[in-house]
Amino acid sequence: MTRSTKQHLIEAGLQMLLERGYHGLGLDALLAATGIPKGSFYHHFTDKEDFALQVVDAYMALVHAGLDACLQDRTRPPLARVRGFFELTQQAYREQGYMGCLLGGLGQELSAVSEAFRAKIEACFAAIAARLAACLEEARQRGEIPARRDPRELADLLVDCWEGAALRSRLRRDPASLGAMLDFYLGSVVEPVRGR
Repeated sequence: MTRSTKQHLIEAGLQMLLERGYHGLGLDALLAATGIPKGSFYHHFTDKEDFALQVVDAYMALVHAGLDACLQDRTRPPLARVRGFFELTQQAYREQGYMGCLLGGLGQELSAVSEAFRAKIEACFAAIAARLAACLEEARQRGEIPARRDPRELADLLVDCWEGAALRSRLRRDPASLGAMLDFYLGSVVEPVRGR
């Protein structure tokens, strides 16, 4: 199956946005890297902002595919499924050379200057947290986390902590921050139940 021109641009743009950020992404460089003429770019995208927002949509499709693969695996307990998603994400970061999370990078770069990006990226993080919260609620109902804990608050905190660890991982070009954060977070969530 051959990739469409639009898919080719989005795939190349994803890698370039991870490496260079929004302001470092030149359309001329993108077109040169893909061999696609400018007219074809403007056939699919109104401008650079529209292009980057559609790259975010494509990135989120990958994130949701990872969430589906891990969180819907009913052969594993809920907290193991949550860990599995973040381990899968960590593997993707490793394969990309620890470029980190596209959402976190663009959010830091653009949220203060573009309401469109601020709203889009916040909605993406909220969607990820909602998926995690559903799995954490299952863990709470099974007694794997304390009944008094709010799964949505736990999910929001997990996303926040992961994004900070992803930034440190990118700065260091090392996965240690990601693993340490995940161990600490999941250990602190389940420890009160295990300690009974």
